[in-house]
Amino acid sequence: MSKSIKEPTPVATGRILALTNHLKESLNPADDIQKAKMSAPYKFQGWMALDKDAAKGNMVWQEYEPKTWTDDDVDIKITHCGICGSDIHTLRSGWGQADYPCCVGHEITGTAVKVGKNVKQIKLGDRIGVGAQSASCLECEQCLNNEEHYCVKGMIGTYNSKYADGSKTYAHFTVKIPDGLTNAEAAPMLCGGVTVWKPLKENGAGPGKRVGIIGLGGLGHFGVLWAKALGCDEVVVISRSDAKKADAMKMGATGFIATQDKGWAKKNTRTLDLIVSTVSSPNMPIDDYFKLLRAHGQFIQVGAPEDVLPSLNILAMISKGCKMGGSLIGSPADISEMLQFAADKNISPYIQERPMSDANQAVIDMENGEARYRYVLVNEKHVKELKASL
Repeated sequence: MSKSIKEPTPVATGRILALTNHLKESLNPADDIQKAKMSAPYKFQGWMALDKDAAKGNMVWQEYEPKTWTDDDVDIKITHCGICGSDIHTLRSGWGQADYPCCVGHEITGTAVKVGKNVKQIKLGDRIGVGAQSASCLECEQCLNNEEHYCVKGMIGTYNSKYADGSKTYAHFTVKIPDGLTNAEAAPMLCGGVTVWKPLKENGAGPGKRVGIIGLGGLGHFGVLWAKALGCDEVVVISRSDAKKADAMKMGATGFIATQDKGWAKKNTRTLDLIVSTVSSPNMPIDDYFKLLRAHGQFIQVGAPEDVLPSLNILAMISKGCKMGGSLIGSPADISEMLQFAADKNISPYIQERPMSDANQAVIDMENGEARYRYVLVNEKHVKELKASL
């Protein structure tokens, strides 16, 4: 039986037409720039990558032109922005040539300071956030089934897309930050958090499941926090060494596998139902990872490589009926669900707050593996203003 497809409502159809017309009108860059200058009484500024050297700590603080304002938009006065691994991939054109100049931040939280008349779910003064996606067609099968991140016509990223500005975004892709989460805590969840939340939820993580998380970095630490809070019977971290074992256990892991230990795969064969891999390397021992899966186990890859993954002996899947898949971020609905879950369960990510002015050094430190476990940049001026308004 084929999957039923939701039909767009009259309201949705109207919004789709408005966005379509806007995109057609936006083919004139000069007109875009003039409209943007006239639409807001404030400047848009950020740390801009001008070339590949930006990843070496050479971003430049400067003004940039936002997308043309429409009545489906929201402007965000940014207080916090997480640094994601995909920022670094983009800064150095690791996933393909970046569209320089480029402003990469995409784990953004702050306050709504301008709200379009078509926007119903956000009001002025709301604490809101936006992740890695800021637009899609809103009319294809995926978009109509809450899978906007898999849009048939291609998602528009919050960074390195036609409109590379995360501080102005279609309101459909903004989410409210629930009480119980600070802006700093919510920021890294908007991309890093949902990237691991989605495959865990979609593949049945919960009571009765034994879950493995490969890599204990920014993504992997979220995997441990989510799997533990979802009630998985076992949460096992798989890492090259035991250097982060103590941290993993504090986060809620019940087990730890160091792949530098002799015989690690044989010792732990057929112990896991689901593995989420947050790392990517041509040297990954992927055949050995599959040995850890029980019959009908699943291996989900979320770490996105700049080169290639190693070859896999297909018998590793066939012999136990295992499956391999991938997952990309999550929809606005997924993000809202995750944020509320974190608030309800009192889950706080392991973050280190750094001033926005320290962005270049923070990028260097993150590339060197020093983050424990996610850097969040703080716009101290906006934070101070927000506190004064409360």
